[in-house]
Amino acid sequence: DIPTIKSGVREDKNMKFVGALLTILATASAFAPATFTTQNNGVVTKVEHASSLKMSATQSEPLLATTELPEKLYFEKEKEFPKVLGGMKIGLRKLVVITGASSGLGRKCASVLAKTGRYFVVMAVRDKEKAKQVAQEEGMPDGSYTIMKLELGNLQSVRDFVANLKAFKSARPLTHLVCNAAVYRPKDPNPAWTDDGFEMSMGVNHLGHFLLVNLLLDDMSKAKGARCCIVGSITGNTNTVGGGLVYPQADLGNLSGLEQGMRNPIAMADGKPFFGAKAYKDAKVCNMMTVSQLHERYHESTGITFSSMYPGCIAETALFREKRPWFRKAFPWFMKYVTGGYVSEQEAGERLAQVIDDPICAKSGVYWSWNGGAKTVGRWDASGKPRGAGGSGGEIFENEQSDAVRDRVVAQRMWDASVKAVGLTEKDMYKGK
Repeated sequence: DIPTIKSGVREDKNMKFVGALLTILATASAFAPATFTTQNNGVVTKVEHASSLKMSATQSEPLLATTELPEKLYFEKEKEFPKVLGGMKIGLRKLVVITGASSGLGRKCASVLAKTGRYFVVMAVRDKEKAKQVAQEEGMPDGSYTIMKLELGNLQSVRDFVANLKAFKSARPLTHLVCNAAVYRPKDPNPAWTDDGFEMSMGVNHLGHFLLVNLLLDDMSKAKGARCCIVGSITGNTNTVGGGLVYPQADLGNLSGLEQGMRNPIAMADGKPFFGAKAYKDAKVCNMMTVSQLHERYHESTGITFSSMYPGCIAETALFREKRPWFRKAFPWFMKYVTGGYVSEQEAGERLAQVIDDPICAKSGVYWSWNGGAKTVGRWDASGKPRGAGGSGGEIFENEQSDAVRDRVVAQRMWDASVKAVGLTEKDMYKGK
């Protein structure tokens, strides 16, 4: 058996071997077409290049595709006219908001919950037309969902979304919130910025969701059995294979960047030079710390269940659409039969839906995982596949986060800095029932 990783020290030869395989695969794939961004007349475009990185993080969290983004993400003229009379559509079903519901993990979760007949899904997305097509492709029942504009890279858009949601649902409280949307830009040589001047990964993945959750706390506190799940990641936990062996490791450092406001030209939470892969991992650390702080500050007074989860490695994803064919074939095989971390997009969506729906997941302050939680590489069993690495199959369980993620003092400082960065006022914050 391969021992579980319990700290930053990894001496087991088998673990080193897997780390070496990851390095070889990542280095080879770096010569496949990758992308960086340039700006021309205000539009960010993709340019192919061949670069050899010391270690690629693209395969450590293959859930997200790099998106071509305009220089400005959200304009006042794009503000939606509020939908009304949503209460009649919702009926007796539970109301759930899912960010990033038009692709990947969020798409499958939205589909699963909508098809139960017990949930009315608000698909909170950047591209509404794409979401309409996705809902049809997934066969989501008519009347089981609505689509609303949400651009997490613009704080005003977050506030507009909350206002429109409240207008739509009227007096009906929001029951569940799934913070899933994210951007992943490990190949970018230079930072991209949100409309408010935040580095894109931190701005969208953490700060946009941070504002959204806080603006909805009061409303959710009025619902019975409310749950809020912020999707986590093994890449933010250094006590896992993906977070501990794949360079770079997440590290918020002394939080100097975030505490200085995290706006252009400050691109990293630790105040150091930009590193795209690390920016994503640091944002995921902030996501998981946010869950811990929400639980500590508000669970008892609101009754809301706050949780995080790791869905597994979705190796067959649009993230690799610009890689060579051999890599797109090899990586899923590698994750299935070497590390054992592979999970299909459908199963990952079912796992996220389980955290929202299953009575087992009513406990607050938990980081949920399946099949070993990716703290080891897989162990071969009678099925002929490795088990125990967070991949397909297995039962849900309460996983343990890394010491860094569980650092309460740093988490409190991160919370305070985030409140200032997104401009939360005393009026905005939850004050109790």
